[in-house]
This record gives sequence, C-alpha cells and structure tokens, in this order.
Amino acid sequence: MGVTDPAGPVMDRDEVDRALARLGQEHEAIETSLLALQDHAGRRLLEGAELTGVTRERWQAAEARITLLWGYFDAYADTVRSAREIRTRRRWASREDLVELTGLLRGESVTVAGSGTLSESFSLAGLVDRMNELYATSLDLVVAADAVWSALPARIDLLAAELQRTRKLAHSVGVRPGEHPSGDDLERITRTLTRLREDVVSDPLAFWVPAEGSSAPGGGRPDTTVYDREARALEDVRREIDAVLTVRQDAEARLIRLRDVLSRADRTLAEARTARGEVLAKIAATEVPVVSGPPTVLQEQLATAAEYRRQAQWHRLSPLLESLEQKAEDELLRARESLTAVTAPLAVRAELRGRLDAYKAKVARHGLAEDPFLVERYDAARRMLWSAPCDLRVAEQAVLRYQQLAAELLGGAGTPQDRKGDQP
Repeated sequence: MGVTDPAGPVMDRDEVDRALARLGQEHEAIETSLLALQDHAGRRLLEGAELTGVTRERWQAAEARITLLWGYFDAYADTVRSAREIRTRRRWASREDLVELTGLLRGESVTVAGSGTLSESFSLAGLVDRMNELYATSLDLVVAADAVWSALPARIDLLAAELQRTRKLAHSVGVRPGEHPSGDDLERITRTLTRLREDVVSDPLAFWVPAEGSSAPGGGRPDTTVYDREARALEDVRREIDAVLTVRQDAEARLIRLRDVLSRADRTLAEARTARGEVLAKIAATEVPVVSGPPTVLQEQLATAAEYRRQAQWHRLSPLLESLEQKAEDELLRARESLTAVTAPLAVRAELRGRLDAYKAKVARHGLAEDPFLVERYDAARRMLWSAPCDLRVAEQAVLRYQQLAAELLGGAGTPQDRKGDQP
C-alpha cells in the first residue's frame, strides 16, 4: 500500500497515538449504540411479532441492515485491534510501523462483504459514516414502531374499556342497537376499535407520521386519526346517554359545588385586594397589579341554572352546568393567580429576611457574630427589610453585601484589619 495514496503522508508517533485514542473512544461509543439497538424493546417486539403490510416489508430490510451493520463493526474492530497490535510491538514505532499504521488508519484498509456478492473497501472514517447511516435508518424504524406500540394499543384499550361502560349504561336506559341511533353508533365504534387494534399491533408503521425536516431517530408521531374520531364519537354517545341521568341525579349537588367554588373565588379576590393595599403600604417602588372584581355574569348564569332545575328543564341545564363548572374553576384559578401576583413582593421580602437571618446564624456558629463589619452590614440590611415602605432592590443589594462579606470571612479571605475602611 502506498504511503501517500490513498493514505496520505506518513503519520508520526504522536498522530498515531492520538488517532488510536480517538478510535478507542469511537469504538466504545459505536459498540454501546449497537448493543442498545440490539436490546431495544421495539426491536425485540418487531422480532417476535406477526407483522403485516408496510411494517413487515420494512422490518425485513432493516434486519438485513442490522446484520450488515454488525459485520461492518466487526471489521472495524478488527482493523483497530490490528493497528493497536502494530503500535505496541515496540515503544518507539519504526518507520515501517508508521507506514503500516498510516495505511490502516487513513487508507481504505477495511474490506467487508457488501450487501450484494461483491466486497467493499472503506477507510475507517468512511466505514464509520456508513455505520452511522445504517444505524440511524434502523433505529428510526425501531423507534417509530415502538412509539406506535407504546401509545396506540394502550389508548385503544382504555377507550374500549370506556366503551364497555357506556354500553352497560346505554342498556340500562334502554338505548339498544336497532332501537336507538346511539345504540347503532356503539356497535359501529366497537367494530372499528377491534379492527384498529389488530392493525396497529401487526402493522405499526402504517400508523406513523414522520416529522417534516426532522433528522432525529423516530422523529414523528403516531397517527391517531381513526382513534381520535372514534373517541369523539364515543364521547358524543356518552354525553347523550348520560345527560338526563346525570343531571337529574346530581343537579342539586353540582349547583352547591358551583356556589362554593364561586364563593371561594370571591373570597380570594377580596383577600387579594386587601393584600394589595398592604403591599402598597409596605413595599416601595413596586408595580402591583390591579385586582378586578368578580364577574357578575357567572352569578346570573348560576341563577338561570337554578331556575332550569326548578322547572326540570334537564336538556338545558346539562350544557349550562358543564359550562359553568369550567368557568367557575377558571375564575377560581384567576383569583388565586391574582393573589399570588399581588403578594409576590411580600414573598420576596420574606425570602430576603430568611436569607439574612440564615447567614447571621451561620457566621454565629463560626464565632464571627461580633465582627464589626458584619454587624454593620447586617444592621443596614435589617433596617431596610424591616422598614416600611421597603425598597426591595436596595434591600437585596444590602443582603448580598452581607452575604459576600460573610463568605469572605468564612472562607478565610481576610481579617477585619485587612478590610479596614471597607464600608457596606
């Protein structure tokens, strides 16, 4: 093999040693990736499943790629091993050793059986690129199949369980196939879900949507179009069957809960308004959000719902209650967020107070509580934090100065004499 074509100039000993170190790390990384692929749950499932359709076709091709990949890796490992053996013949590699090592490390020194009958020759770098390509393609398929199997069958089973509960309820209220449209819908959903699960288990890649422009393995998502459609259909049936029964049984309790949620929201808003006044009085130079009052429209809708219940207008009460319950929860969340936003400056002040006292306790444990510089900075920070109104920005800087000086003392950065004249 020539020393300049194709391997290029002869490498010196340092270059060889660096190349072998890099190849060692590269070998370990490739082996780890291949073993992870070999042990991947998706690959094991693909090997054991009775596949059909596009998944069967693509998996057969992927198995061939994985076999080829291992063959490439063995050839790569053998070449690296040979290079190491040559390098370890003697402490100081001879000219002949370096020529041979250059050919192995930079030339097309790896000959492997190709996907057909002919052999292929690669440089180590070229072989790594080829292995990366085969690995990425194989891993993409395995990850995609595993993602579909991990997501869809479990979701279908949950939906099927919900379907069975709905069928029992439908039967209890006289909704049966041939007698009520919802009964016919339940039969159709049952057939569709059964067929969908069979198809997903045998041909998962038919339910995979690759992400456009994504180069990451398994970039994409399971195709849940059919599942989502049947889930919506079942939800429509369930709502129709449950509406009268649920509203008739639970209307009073739901109205009581609604009143309670709205009452808690009102109390929280009142607390936020009170807290806002306290913050404005105690904290300086702080923007405090305005707290709005409770929306009257919810109270009006609540009164309408109570009237529907008195008049037994269940078909009107059901959607109104559902809407009101969501709006009431949203209103309670809004009230809590208002309270949190308003009291945030007080929380910051409390945190600064706690931090200041924690550092004071820490320096006291180390016998530095009487350090005059520390005492001076502590008193300055404390006056700011316990004064009204408190400027949080200035107080925080004072706490930071105290912390910094405490850290210097605790770390042995200096003595009080070293810092003579240092003022907070």
